[in-house]
Amino acid sequence: MPDIELKQKYLRVRYRAVRSSMMSLKTGLFLILCLTTAVLLCNGERVRYDNYRVYKVKATTLNGLKILRKMEETNNSLHYLDEVHKIEKPINIVVAPHKLTDFLSALNENEITYELLEENVQKAIDKDYEQVATGRAILNRWRKYQTLDSNYNWLVGLARSYPGVVTVIEGGKSYEKRSILGVKISYNNGSKQKPGIFLEAGIHAREWIAPATATYVINELLTSSDEEVKEIAQNYDWYVFPHANPDGYVYTHTTDRMWRKTRQPHGTCYGADPNRNWNVFWNTVGTSSEPCSNIYAGSAANSEIEVKSLSNYITALKDNIQLYISLHSFSQYLLYPYGHTNQLPDNVKDFEQVYNVTVKALNKRYETVYTGGNIYDAIYPAAGSSVDFAYTKLGIRMAFCFELRPNGSFNGNGMELPADQIQPTAAELLDGLVAMVGEVKSLGYFKNYFYL
Repeated sequence: MPDIELKQKYLRVRYRAVRSSMMSLKTGLFLILCLTTAVLLCNGERVRYDNYRVYKVKATTLNGLKILRKMEETNNSLHYLDEVHKIEKPINIVVAPHKLTDFLSALNENEITYELLEENVQKAIDKDYEQVATGRAILNRWRKYQTLDSNYNWLVGLARSYPGVVTVIEGGKSYEKRSILGVKISYNNGSKQKPGIFLEAGIHAREWIAPATATYVINELLTSSDEEVKEIAQNYDWYVFPHANPDGYVYTHTTDRMWRKTRQPHGTCYGADPNRNWNVFWNTVGTSSEPCSNIYAGSAANSEIEVKSLSNYITALKDNIQLYISLHSFSQYLLYPYGHTNQLPDNVKDFEQVYNVTVKALNKRYETVYTGGNIYDAIYPAAGSSVDFAYTKLGIRMAFCFELRPNGSFNGNGMELPADQIQPTAAELLDGLVAMVGEVKSLGYFKNYFYL
């Protein structure tokens, strides 16, 4: 589709979404979930977290672990920033002021240790919103976090700036009728056929560093003078989607900075965890059947339109994709299958080899330490993820998840990461990608392709 037509199509989609929202407001059908953990007004004001505290907690017994899991399932006044998995593994929990006494009593009574990290979450959230770019003049897109519209307009503009190299692609729609936009980058360098690399980011709404890093990678693939970056740009077809969950991302900007899920209603609660909703060992472990939970798996596999449409798009490309990459945050992990079991993939030795080379490259520029391994053991059980779907259902034999900076979920600077760390985070990630692609190539996963 010509660039101007695609841009017009995107603008029409935005207009219809706005018009639909206005009509629903006029007819009184506008529904909004007034969270019990914060005051959310129906006039569009943002959720506030004044005097909410962040605690780092650690279960020291099996009973304590069960208590933490139960509180996550049943208490909407607690926001878990990590998932409960192991004894002695610290997790971060945001606690509403009115629940503080009960929360601390439960910890003390069940041998759960804790440490106060932040006394007022709202101050950190205010810092995050101050780091969002405003206005049209953006000299460096990676000095601040961008809105969805800003990133989408930039993607559309790339097709005009790089004709014949960049194609704007649509991976489907969201529940609120937004496009899931991405770009295909394909240089015409005489190759009859090229291996494909698929990269998605932003599936968890509040993880702002992931889309920012994805757009940085796109820019470097098009503009870098580094010979290694140029090699992976020109000899592979790249499919990059910075926003796999556009509704959730917009919601973190307009309404609730801590929002993680999609925005489809499920009873009186909203959204499902889109990285627990893929049709692969769905809802078997590391998920919840409680719609208000942050790890709610959805009413069925692919119940979230974002997951269904994007999985259909990837399935149509499966014979062209040899490497699948998912960007998340936080914790500085590099992960590979499986999430539903501690059983290791049959090509685990190759995964380990690629892992070792990649984490070494991630460390080279800024001495940033990444750890990881198979999802189940390295971080926590998590069935229904995009990485497992790519590996198990589509047969993409190399599939990885990067958990980007920081190495802890809450450092007093904001919910995720200060904007001045966008470029360092993205630059070291690109170093890792260069190493990863080279190692995957050396192992023969691209061997059927012409130029190799």
